[in-house]
Amino acid sequence: MMAKQLKYQNTRSKVHPHKFMLWVVMSSLCMMFAAFSSFYLVRQASGNWHHFHLPQMFYISTAIIVLSTITLHIAYRAFKKGNITLYKILLPITLILGIAFIISQYLGWLALNDMGIYLTGNASGATIIVISALHAAHVLGGIVALILANIHAFALPNKVTKFRILRLELTLTYWHFVDALWLYLLCFFLVMQ
Repeated sequence: MMAKQLKYQNTRSKVHPHKFMLWVVMSSLCMMFAAFSSFYLVRQASGNWHHFHLPQMFYISTAIIVLSTITLHIAYRAFKKGNITLYKILLPITLILGIAFIISQYLGWLALNDMGIYLTGNASGATIIVISALHAAHVLGGIVALILANIHAFALPNKVTKFRILRLELTLTYWHFVDALWLYLLCFFLVMQ
């Protein structure tokens, strides 16, 4: 009896390797974007910095990604509770919102271009475009995970298993991360202007 309890306690304290890897990746990304933030500060202090207002499209994209993280969180909770109908409704909506975020970011870059802020030229515009584009690239990784989650939702039997919960939880965690990262970047850009 004591051996069973000890074995149970040892397995309960371990972090699943997939979760651990995801947290390592997200920590690395945090360091990378912290470095970009530092570069932004240093470059801004060096002079020759063009100040401008962010296009409205960046605020719209913020609303889109926040809404997408809410729909994915509700889908995850619905799946865990066995509410497959709600899960199958919200998961594709989250994917559509993720794609809409990428499109809105692109439209934001076009709006910057219309304002005379290009990737080449003044470092202020180029820095914002590069940082937001790198973020968008990581959102694309999340979209791939959402595509796989949608394939699993509609191709696999409607069974709630630990492995499927884990897979969806990993997608959810990463999606929350890219959402929070965008909120940080937007706030950072606003404060620095």
